Amino acid sequence: MDRRRFLGTAGLAGASATLAMPAIAQGNEKVQWRMTSSFPPSLDTIFGGGQDVAKYVREATNGAFDIQVFSAGEIVPGLQAADAVQNGTVEMCHTAAYYYVGKSPTWALGAVIPYGLDNRGMNAWLYYGGGMDLLNAFYNENGLHYLPAGNTGTQMGGWFRREIGSLEDMKGLQMRIAGLAGRVMEQIGVVPQQIAGGDIYPALERGTIDAAEWIGPYDDEKLGFYQVAPYYYYPGFWEGNLALNCFINKQAWDGLSDTNRYVLETACRAANTEMMAEYDFKNPTALRSLVTNGAQLRAFPEDVLNATYDATLQLYSDLKGSDPSWGKIYDSMMAFQAEHFLWQQVAESTFAQFMQNKQKQGQLPAQRGQ
Repeated sequence: MDRRRFLGTAGLAGASATLAMPAIAQGNEKVQWRMTSSFPPSLDTIFGGGQDVAKYVREATNGAFDIQVFSAGEIVPGLQAADAVQNGTVEMCHTAAYYYVGKSPTWALGAVIPYGLDNRGMNAWLYYGGGMDLLNAFYNENGLHYLPAGNTGTQMGGWFRREIGSLEDMKGLQMRIAGLAGRVMEQIGVVPQQIAGGDIYPALERGTIDAAEWIGPYDDEKLGFYQVAPYYYYPGFWEGNLALNCFINKQAWDGLSDTNRYVLETACRAANTEMMAEYDFKNPTALRSLVTNGAQLRAFPEDVLNATYDATLQLYSDLKGSDPSWGKIYDSMMAFQAEHFLWQQVAESTFAQFMQNKQKQGQLPAQRGQ
């Protein structure tokens, strides 16, 4: 399916919805909204998630519901997108909820938390495990309505100017890292920095920072990090997935007709599916290209993973004791996490491991010329 085209029937992430286009178009009032993105157009996959939502809504209503998309910086800086929605500057934004943990750590639960869920687990919890209802009970108090609208999948651990041999090598590093992950990294001696995507390369090049995480091979190659920080680490344990989302001004959301709310919800589900599929298609080619051009793949040392896992659990314990908005949503997510990874061990992981071993052995059909 063309990712820039939304037709009348959409099979979406555990749900399907059929939109009767003529009936919707004839019955809809004219609505014109503005959406500000946290991302630049050069990051076409992640910025494209917001464009997809707008296009799908426009096509489903024959233009009666029109959303104009603005890139980061055109109306407000990327990290102020949710603020612009809260204060009514725009009706909605496309962003990552964890950019706003300065308001409350609970904001991160709508995006991703360190050592949390993967993409499939996040969607299952959001759509079927009560996650969206719990999150909206929180975000509604902040004048917003939340809809998932994209996912990057498990991310890479980022680019480092020098090799990391052990936990000791992490101490004192200045690292661009967002969300609660920064608080985790502080516990092992890293100095976190929150820097917008377009400013990361010059900071690495000048040595203002020693390391930076962004997303994964496709986007990272576009930003050229391998040229100034060649060591490419994995996994991004702080982002087992990243749920991008639309925040909608609560008053504007309540003012929509039932039909337009349904169309917007369905468009966001379609964008959620499309973004993950596109990343899964583009990342393998980009990773090969990065390695060809000098990127050096490295796994994080085991002591780094163990130390950050322990620090993460301590952080969550502290948050449950200090932030009353955190506990109910976190407990729901973690209860599902235990069941999700149990199920993953049975079929998904064993199949994936077998096939990955065949790939390493050069035994897949394409590798054997079959």
